[in-house]
Amino acid sequence: EGNPSFRPFDREIPFPKDETMTKLFLLAAALAGSASAFAPAKVAQTNTAVGAFADGMVGGEGPEPIPFSTQFSSKEWDPAGFTERAPEWLPWFREAELKHGRAAMLATVGFVVPEFMRIPGEQFSMEAIPKVIDAHDALPDSMIQIFGWISFLEAVSMPALAGLGKYDRRPGDFGFDPMGLYPVTEEKQKEMQLAELKNGRLAMIAIGGMVTGAAITGNGFPYLP
Repeated sequence: EGNPSFRPFDREIPFPKDETMTKLFLLAAALAGSASAFAPAKVAQTNTAVGAFADGMVGGEGPEPIPFSTQFSSKEWDPAGFTERAPEWLPWFREAELKHGRAAMLATVGFVVPEFMRIPGEQFSMEAIPKVIDAHDALPDSMIQIFGWISFLEAVSMPALAGLGKYDRRPGDFGFDPMGLYPVTEEKQKEMQLAELKNGRLAMIAIGGMVTGAAITGNGFPYLP
């Protein structure tokens, strides 16, 4: 039934003292409890890639060049040795990588698009907020709404995350495919998984550079001096 040492939530969670944050925290906790009904049914877990790098997960195929690495290639690139030192945490690592990659892809779009168009509302206009990066401090109510939605998504995903290593569920797979884009064949599925992973990795680097450039230069897109 999975690895008993895999306990991603085995720590005390600090309870927020601010009244608004407390309400959001309680809402997230309540949603987490109701979402447990959607946890996947327990099935026997099988691993068809025993002995393969990262248990056969996509992303280590390479061979993109990495000039300043001792390996000089992205093939099975793991300079910190996570795959060997903590193999039982591999599903958690991949889940976290996919979640951050997806958030970063949305963030890059959300950071660039407002440079050219805005949603209706005087408080969102180009005149009210000339620089997109200033929206964080200029729109506190909007930031609270964003935090609330993030809390909701985190809450409904907790049962799936808590079940990593116990169910035959691929990390990052929530069964959400309303447009039916996910391929049927295993080969095409791996291609799409790899494409998402690589775009997510690129987006994580990109959003960091975009925010840094905007903060340092004070300019809009493309955030250059």
